[in-house]
This record gives sequence, C-alpha cells and structure tokens, in this order.
Amino acid sequence: MTDPMEQLLVVQGHDLRGTQLRTRRQGLPERDEAVQVAAAHQAVVAELAIVDAERHRLEREQARIDDEVSALKDKSAHADKALYGGGVTGARELQGLQDEIASLGRRIGDLEDAELELMVERDPLDEQATALEGQRDALLAQGEDLARRITVAEAEIDAEIDAEAAARDEAAATVPDDLLADYETLRSKRAGIGVAKLEHGTCQGCHMKLSAMELDRIKALPPDARIICEDCGRLLVR
Repeated sequence: MTDPMEQLLVVQGHDLRGTQLRTRRQGLPERDEAVQVAAAHQAVVAELAIVDAERHRLEREQARIDDEVSALKDKSAHADKALYGGGVTGARELQGLQDEIASLGRRIGDLEDAELELMVERDPLDEQATALEGQRDALLAQGEDLARRITVAEAEIDAEIDAEAAARDEAAATVPDDLLADYETLRSKRAGIGVAKLEHGTCQGCHMKLSAMELDRIKALPPDARIICEDCGRLLVR
C-alpha cells in the first residue's frame, strides 16, 4: 500500500518541476534578445524616416527647380524666336529681347548650379538610406528567427509541462483529498513547498534542526500521524 505522505513528496516533486519549467519558459534567453532586436529595429526605422524625410524635401526642391528651369527655357526660346524671327525690327525692342534672353540665361545657370548642389547634398543621404534599409531588413529577419526559436522552445517546454502535470495528477490520485488540500494551502504560503522530508532531525524545507523534545514527540506518534515542522509549518515526511 502506498504511503500517502511519501506519495505527497512525489506530487511535490512534479509541482516543483512544473514551476521550474514555467520559469524556464518565461525566462528564455531569446526573449531578452528579441526585445533588444525589436528596440534596435525601431531605432533604425525612426532614423530611416528622418533620412527619408530629408531626401524627399530635396526631391521636392529639385522638382521645383526643374519646373522653373523648364519654364524659363520655354520663355527664353520664345524670346529667341522673337529676336530672330523678323517680327521685331526696332532697335530698342531687339535690345530688350537680348537683355531678357541674357537675364533668363543667368537665372537658368543659377538654378542649375543650385540643382547640382542639391544632388551633391542628396548623395550621402541616399547612401545612408541604403545602409539603414540593410540594417532594418537584417534586424527584421533576426527578429523573425528569434520568434521562430521562441515558438519551438515554448512548444518543447509545454510538452514537458503537460507530461509533469499528467504525472502529478496520477500521483495525487492516491493522496487523500483533505491531505492534498492541506498541502496545496501550505504550498501557496511557503514558496511553493508544502511538504518536506525529515532527515537526521532536520526539516529539508527550511533546513532547521528540530528540537530534541520535538523529535521525541514525533517518534512517539503513530505512522499515519501528520507532522508539522515547528519552524516553517510545512508537512514533514519521516
């Protein structure tokens, strides 16, 4: 016949193992790494957004200059056509057209110089954006790999937890309900340990040696008596 107290120690062993497995599941090293990778990814994305915003500003400015240069070239071509088309014969009007063409040419030259400066300014931003995009994609892939590894590790630990729970239920089935209830109550109040072995006069739950008087008292108790540690209050198994 199975000793209920000895069987309770078996239950305790499965409970402790289950707690250890859940702690290991929660503390998977990949979790901390995943948090760090996610933070790094977020930082790169934010930096890339700033770089892209500046690149788009330069793009808009370059497009504006292109539009203005195009309009000025059309205007210059129109003036050039009027100058050499023969429709204007007055010296003052001809001089005015020449002056306008020259002014337009200078303005176009200034705008094209400004456009070149924008292109020079944008080149390092394009290189920076390319580098950041590479970092972003690498961190994203790393995060996805960590997520897969976490999922696999969780599944493996969950299988162990289920096995421990099944073994625990099988062991607990042979323990009287009232004794099991007392154990559960103590376990919830005593750091997950509700029952401990009494070895060489010492409680293995709190590692305190019982008094000689208490040990004598325990020796005089019947085999099925419930013993409580006088220091920690846990159930004791002789």
